[in-house]
Amino acid sequence: MARALKISFLVFLALALLPALALLGLAEDAATRPADVIDAAQVLPGLVVEARYFGNHNFLGRPVKGYQAPLCLLTRRTAEALAKVQAELKPLGLGLKVYDCYRPRQAVADFVDWAKDLGDRATQAEFYSTVEKKDLFDKGYIAERSSHSRGSIVDLTIIPRPTPSQEAYQPGKNLRPCYLPAARRFGDNGLDMGTGFDCFHPLSHTANPVVGAQQRANRLLLLSLMARHGFKNYDLEWWHFTLAGEPYPETYFDFPVK
Repeated sequence: MARALKISFLVFLALALLPALALLGLAEDAATRPADVIDAAQVLPGLVVEARYFGNHNFLGRPVKGYQAPLCLLTRRTAEALAKVQAELKPLGLGLKVYDCYRPRQAVADFVDWAKDLGDRATQAEFYSTVEKKDLFDKGYIAERSSHSRGSIVDLTIIPRPTPSQEAYQPGKNLRPCYLPAARRFGDNGLDMGTGFDCFHPLSHTANPVVGAQQRANRLLLLSLMARHGFKNYDLEWWHFTLAGEPYPETYFDFPVK
């Protein structure tokens, strides 16, 4: 009887503590936005936000579920670390542009549903022209879960300041492979990194030696500055960085971007 009461008490205690555990990053899933997940622009003056998943210029070819505003939400610690990167770029006449920051789990599920719909190939000519859609999971381009849902991961590039104009995207029109030279792919106002963002191609691998010398130098500048301020790059994507010691390493949030 005493053992049963002890177990019951422990179960009750665990249930009572679940909300607090979620905020501490100890629970696996959470739908509530913590107070320390902020609009990164609050601590990053001049940050350029090209919220790809809020609009149509992405591999789904449409706005992604969960993105209700073109914002970059990040944990405060991540945003403050990015501010230090931005500060080092400023004397060089450069700055940061983000493509994606916090990503709700519902957005990741939207990616998965899209990837399973083999009949939808509307954006293949730009984002995955050298890979079959049925292979996107096996090749690691699409996953059931994303580290972005933890709030301390960012997809970004370097841009000249003042910010140059950028080619206007027209859904489904004049699509060009993302791995082509800069003059032949979609016009991005960031430094030439050798591929476009979200390019499902080996040239996107950060250390790929095939990209040109200037593109390698641009990647190295981004990589070195991010590493100096506590970020680790995902080696298959030159644009993807995770903050070391992130506040919520085991929590996958699902509140919308708004």
